[in-house]
Amino acid sequence: MNRKTKYADISSSLSEKTENDLFEILANLDHPLFILILDCVQDPHNLGACLRSADAAGVDAVIAPKDRAVGLTNTVRRIASGGAESVPFIRVTNLARTMETLKKETNLWFVGTSDKAEQTIHEIDLTGPMAIVMGAEGQGLRRLTAQKCDFLARIPMVGSVECLNVSVATGVCLFEAVRQRRNQT
Repeated sequence: MNRKTKYADISSSLSEKTENDLFEILANLDHPLFILILDCVQDPHNLGACLRSADAAGVDAVIAPKDRAVGLTNTVRRIASGGAESVPFIRVTNLARTMETLKKETNLWFVGTSDKAEQTIHEIDLTGPMAIVMGAEGQGLRRLTAQKCDFLARIPMVGSVECLNVSVATGVCLFEAVRQRRNQT
């Protein structure tokens, strides 16, 4: 490891939060929780774009696993255009266990995305306390993560491509939730 890499890793981890910070962050909110969970997103450009969309959509926190996922690098921060500084980014050791704890402690509903789901994202109620769960590039949600979801939804596709990039799909799902929440009031 060279000196430049070592210091970049140290500075990037300073604003990442841990599981211990999660419930403290969520306890101070006075509205239905809105969380984004990213299951093993590895591309820094995708994470940066997801954080930017999360900020724009009013997401309370973004949760990702510590292993097999990118953290807050300089590239992520640049692509996020401020989203990495405004939305708490929480790295957890065990994503499935964190989802289980969140469900018990906060009554969150988990909506995962899958190209094979029967329901579309437009057919699911996204207005209450909820987390949108997005899978990694190429492989989608891991089996255990998908099992922890209350619902699986797909984005309706009418073109010839099979799926969207994870950062684009995240934006679509987050703003469907924003649309539903605005229409509820």
